[in-house]
Amino acid sequence: MKIVDVNTIVVGAPWRELTYVELITDDGLRGLGEARMLNKTDTLLACVNELAHRYVIGSDPFDVERLGVRARIEEYGRAGEVTQTALAMFDVACYDLMGQALGVPVWRLLGGASRQRVPAYANGWYQGERSPESYARLAEGVLARGYRRLKVDPFGAASAELSHGQLREAVDIVAAIRDRIGPDAELMIEMHGRFTAATAVAAARALEPYRPEWIEEPVAPYYPAALRQVRAGTTLPIATGERVHDLPEFRELFESGVVDVVQADLTHLGGLTALRKLAGWAEAYGVLMAPHNVCGPAGTAANLHFAIACANYKVLEHFNDFADPWLFDVVIGAPRVEQDGCFALPTEPGLGVRLDRERAAEHPRTGAHFNLFRDGWERRNEVDRADA
Repeated sequence: MKIVDVNTIVVGAPWRELTYVELITDDGLRGLGEARMLNKTDTLLACVNELAHRYVIGSDPFDVERLGVRARIEEYGRAGEVTQTALAMFDVACYDLMGQALGVPVWRLLGGASRQRVPAYANGWYQGERSPESYARLAEGVLARGYRRLKVDPFGAASAELSHGQLREAVDIVAAIRDRIGPDAELMIEMHGRFTAATAVAAARALEPYRPEWIEEPVAPYYPAALRQVRAGTTLPIATGERVHDLPEFRELFESGVVDVVQADLTHLGGLTALRKLAGWAEAYGVLMAPHNVCGPAGTAANLHFAIACANYKVLEHFNDFADPWLFDVVIGAPRVEQDGCFALPTEPGLGVRLDRERAAEHPRTGAHFNLFRDGWERRNEVDRADA
């Protein structure tokens, strides 16, 4: 079996553009990969085109290790976000082809089932007025949908520091959510790497009474000294890693003991091949995996297969029930969160999903520029034209 062609299509939503890659083989199979590239879709498409003609077309989809080595080593440069994202889409599409060719779901190729169901947490649900009552009401709707876990960034467009009033407002939002969802639902606090270490510690301490499952990216992940300061200043678990794109860059995070939950993004780390290696490394340090997932249904399916197979997996992030739910029409066979707040075991060969190209074409590119430091970003309802 050889890959003979590569097709791409971009699906546009108000706040994100989703890039789909289909690898087509000489016997007519189509393998699917997907990624959300933050604000650099054109750059990603150019990279996909170059790498496809250099390394993918004419190759055997079973040779994923060779593909990864060539894309990193022969390019003679440190693997960055764009290259790793292109590689990830190719890698996932190859696993999809392998599963289809062998008649087995992808998770069987990753080591078999470590679990039958995968817990999910909701993101993208807090799209109303930024107030304690509004967020509490919306959180109640998340639980009504079946979720038992949800994540929120309560800090608005804050950057570096928080005034006393801003911190009080964030704490009031979290307190209202906790009061509404009760003591047993899991609540994750997103910080988006916004803060200095001192501000992150102050915020974490103020939020400790509300028992967050973790604080996420309290500082940017490339400041290990700052992460150590946060670690020393709070008892809350620390989650980070979505902006780390190459395996060696995780070394200091593990060795310095500043991470409890690794959130590497499958679609920005080189795909299933790289994420499996990271999971083994994390297991050696007693660290759990909860990969960042801002993808549509196809990327979520790839994450689901990984979650089924990964022994040290914690929880799967999911946007699509609350942000752009029409995406379920673009991908046939899209996995859905069930009423117990979990994804079920996939059973179809490969990823078990395929792209509806006609429905995808109904949603052309939006040119979305997502700016986490713009007032109102959490509504996720418009392109940031001012910064585009």
